[in-house]
Amino acid sequence: MSTLLSSLGRWSYRHPWRVLGTWLLILFVMGGAALGLNKGFDNSITIPGTEAQDGLEQLERTFPQVSGTAAQFIVVAADGDEIENADYREPIDAAVEEFADYDDMSNATSPYGDLVDGLISEDGSAAIVQLQLDGQATTISDEVKAAITDRVHALADELPDGSTVKLGGDLFATELPSITPTEAVGVIIALLVLIVTFRSFVMAGLPLGVALIGVGVALLGVVAATAFTDISATTPLLALMLGLAVGIDYALFIAARHQDQIREGVDPEDAAARATGTAGSAVVFAGVTVLIALIGLGFAGIPFLTVMGIAASVAVAVAVAIAVTLTPAFLGLAKHRAAGRVRRTKADKPAKKGFALRWVGMVTKHPIVTTISVVVGLGVVALPALQLGLALPNAGTLPEDSEARQAYDLTGEHFGEGFNGPLILTGSIITSSDPLGLMEDLSAAVEQIDGVREVALATPNETADTGIVQIIPETGPSDPETTALVHELRAHHDEWLDEFGIDLTVTGFTAVAIDVSAKLGQALLPFGIFVVGLSVILLMIVFRSIWVPLKAALGYLLSIVAAFGVVAAVFEWGWGADMLHIAKTGPVIAFMPIVVMGVLFGLAMDYEVFLVSRMREDYVHGARKRGVSRELAIDSVRSGYAASARVVTAAAVIMFAVFAAFVPEGDSNIKPIALALAVGIAVDAFVVRMTLVPAVMALLGTHAWWMPKWLDRILPRFDIEGEAVEREDQLADWPAPGSTAAIAAEDLSISVDEQPVVSGVSTSVEPGGALVIASQDPRAARAVLLAIAGRLTPDEGSRLRVAGHLLPGRGAWVRTHVGVALLSNEADPLPAIREAARGSDIVAIDGADLLAPGITDQAAAELAGPATLVLAATDAAAAADLARNAGRADVTVLELAPREQLSEVIA
Repeated sequence: MSTLLSSLGRWSYRHPWRVLGTWLLILFVMGGAALGLNKGFDNSITIPGTEAQDGLEQLERTFPQVSGTAAQFIVVAADGDEIENADYREPIDAAVEEFADYDDMSNATSPYGDLVDGLISEDGSAAIVQLQLDGQATTISDEVKAAITDRVHALADELPDGSTVKLGGDLFATELPSITPTEAVGVIIALLVLIVTFRSFVMAGLPLGVALIGVGVALLGVVAATAFTDISATTPLLALMLGLAVGIDYALFIAARHQDQIREGVDPEDAAARATGTAGSAVVFAGVTVLIALIGLGFAGIPFLTVMGIAASVAVAVAVAIAVTLTPAFLGLAKHRAAGRVRRTKADKPAKKGFALRWVGMVTKHPIVTTISVVVGLGVVALPALQLGLALPNAGTLPEDSEARQAYDLTGEHFGEGFNGPLILTGSIITSSDPLGLMEDLSAAVEQIDGVREVALATPNETADTGIVQIIPETGPSDPETTALVHELRAHHDEWLDEFGIDLTVTGFTAVAIDVSAKLGQALLPFGIFVVGLSVILLMIVFRSIWVPLKAALGYLLSIVAAFGVVAAVFEWGWGADMLHIAKTGPVIAFMPIVVMGVLFGLAMDYEVFLVSRMREDYVHGARKRGVSRELAIDSVRSGYAASARVVTAAAVIMFAVFAAFVPEGDSNIKPIALALAVGIAVDAFVVRMTLVPAVMALLGTHAWWMPKWLDRILPRFDIEGEAVEREDQLADWPAPGSTAAIAAEDLSISVDEQPVVSGVSTSVEPGGALVIASQDPRAARAVLLAIAGRLTPDEGSRLRVAGHLLPGRGAWVRTHVGVALLSNEADPLPAIREAARGSDIVAIDGADLLAPGITDQAAAELAGPATLVLAATDAAAAADLARNAGRADVTVLELAPREQLSEVIA
């Protein structure tokens, strides 16, 4: 991975205008797709298979008059007036008659109707007009909504002075979120942080430019995708928030590593390649963790959440792709200006200890006190999370200046909170001989349930095969007592089935919201296990350690619960709610916890990787020079921390600023998510990663890097620190400056299943020549051949270059350019040889001495050409003859030591 990214970074550096032009072209194409395919966003939130959703779908078939979306407006009489006065009654009835003729209108109910009860408040000061429309809120056209709004506002002008008319209901309960100028504050803060970090305006603008282009591509893609699937209006804001934050950070990590190397005197092109190979590897790993966590949102089985996770993951994937390509391209335009302004100190004046070094020194000096303080402190911050309520948004969460919010509040004030969230009890009554009497009996039974304020309606449909009971709870739609009422009604299912013979379902939009919230709550634990388990496995692969991943996972959990604690304190307890412009305290949007868990997981792993990878790098390099010791382990913690703290601090401040900017004026659905992410980032970066992590690492000492050998064998390897890139730089002139050797090996050792097979092999072959590897042990000769072909990894300390590419780092390239034929497994060797030789720069044949005399000439003909030959055999002479017959004049014979002698050498 690191070598591939290094090559990509070098190419991008050399061809900056091609890379920039490609991304701008992609941006324009996505813009065109968005303009042509945009079908609008959908704010409906449903979960197929839940009782309430199934009930609504049943009503659409049997009782369409009550299954569609509803709107209503409330009229409050002027002080001293009665709502039943003619001055109010006549204009309201006239408006109701007009509404009946509107498109998509199935029913308009006047509060003064003879068969209507409960639409006039008990004190006679207010009345509600109910409008029932065909279809869901997302299918009602803007023209119909505008017509309803205009007529209600016209009615307000017709009523006596001092009266109030407000329009609301499910149709107007949600507003499409939009970007406000406040979000730009986060970008401005990010720019200031980047200027301080890089000490260069050119370099400060680079991450911002990269991130903004990436966010543009991702958002336009989300808009275009509305043509193919329903996408929540919250989705693009989440994608914007994430794409902007990670886009800036990922470009920052690569650009900062590049600048450090430039200041050390490295050539700008080499520095860009190294930075993309090293920091870029960490960026790819961090991005993959975020992607997996976001795509993992699909495990909840909730369609809108799955789409939201996919859209956000696309934004992150674009951020990764553009960071590893456009960042080095911009660096290619900046050239030496990337160094920025460098602080210079007098030669005779000792350098001051930076804050990072002083801080980590104090933390590692008192690791037990630090660890206990952090854990206890975050535990206290997390306590409010125990009271965190979850619900779906309704008009009560809209800003106070919203008309739908004002209608919601007036309805609660004059009719009770339950009127804003009615429930529907429905079932088939086709077997009843007295449907009207049956519904009256059922209504009486329902009114006896605690929490039911009144039964507003109990009636069969026109065909008398389905009955509904409309229930007005005593509490509002987001109140826990309303949730308890839904459970209580469902608990009477069997009782009422026996008594009335009706298989009843509790439904309605309030019940749907309660079911969605419950399903999301049930998904939290399995998703948390998935995320934490994933983090442990991924970090084991990266750090080859048991304790580092466990410590990282526990730190992530501390960050999560602390973030939830702060959200609960603000939204449930009201601490700082006015300052943050929280429209109404109470339950937060139900998918906040699962989204925050997924996003924060990936971001937390970012900081873990960038901090701890430098610690591990210093530890490994120090162990080679000084040997393993506790002092080395603690020194590596301090040096790695000091080397990474500047960039990690800048990245965390930028992410915090971007997320926090969405809180004061953001969409009500995004506010709790943005606040949780902002707090989570701050806690995870500054408290967990930069305080708790070095303390725990100091406590663990050398044990921090322990892993059982059996586990180390089965886990794949991921070069997160870019060791392959650094090794290529160190061996750039090996075997000799300007060498043209097709194959070069020095001290090549190979082990299989930890058993040594070959050791101390050195050789060199020029292009077009032949290398004969001879051994009485076919296993040894085959191992060397497969190592040259990139199919077997040499032991650490070995040097092997094939066609100019260093192994094992460039193994992917070598495997595609070296053809291999294992003749001992082939009944007919000629097709295998022919396939191996087709288009290969190097042809490797194992068992070259196994060819029958009759086909040796045919095999030689197949191998004729410019490719370099590698032949493994027990009979060196026969293999060498094959090479010469194939036209190779330069034949090198490598005799491997017999197994007994090899064992002695290894010993």
